[in-house]
Amino acid sequence: MTSCGSSDPGPGVEQELAPLKLPLGGWDPLALRPRFGTYRGFVRLLLALGENLTGGLRAYKQVRWERVTRVVFVCRGNICRSAYAERRAATYGLAVASFGLAAESGARADPTARRFAAMRGIDLAGHRSCSAASFELQKGDLLVAMEPRQGRVMRRRFAAAPCQFTLLGLWSSPKRPHIHDPHRLGDRYLAQCFDIIDAAVRTIAQHLRRNSRNG
Repeated sequence: MTSCGSSDPGPGVEQELAPLKLPLGGWDPLALRPRFGTYRGFVRLLLALGENLTGGLRAYKQVRWERVTRVVFVCRGNICRSAYAERRAATYGLAVASFGLAAESGARADPTARRFAAMRGIDLAGHRSCSAASFELQKGDLLVAMEPRQGRVMRRRFAAAPCQFTLLGLWSSPKRPHIHDPHRLGDRYLAQCFDIIDAAVRTIAQHLRRNSRNG
């Protein structure tokens, strides 16, 4: 659970927000949006892949798994990507938490994300977002960001913390060092985004289990 905690989902059902209006009437001749969210998401992924090839993301791959006691997933608002990743990682028996770099504490998970998570056996009904200011870091935390720019913010903001840093998409196959925010980008990309998160979380769990057996 997050340091901010979860609570009773309470009465009522939130209505899902309509997907954002697409430019050019939704014209997408390369069919990039279902795979990468937006054309901007595709460009950011290309830049991240280039940064990875030139060694710019090397530090995020050098995880000392034997030092990890909790996996903390980080995104922008803590209502889609990191919320889902946290609960998926919990199914592997990991100590987990999540927060958002630009989140306000107490927001529910995105209704569409809740629906897709439920289809995958993950319950986000009780999730409440946690802000970076409210989150309590612990020794042994592995902070796992969704995008390189989030990783850079984390490394600056928490430079003195006894934590390690990585990017979730570096552990998926194929690698996706930039996992674009799926909020209001439609069902097809949200499903793709959760597929990537599932694959990456599974790899992280395997590393931690392997280290636990060898420890």
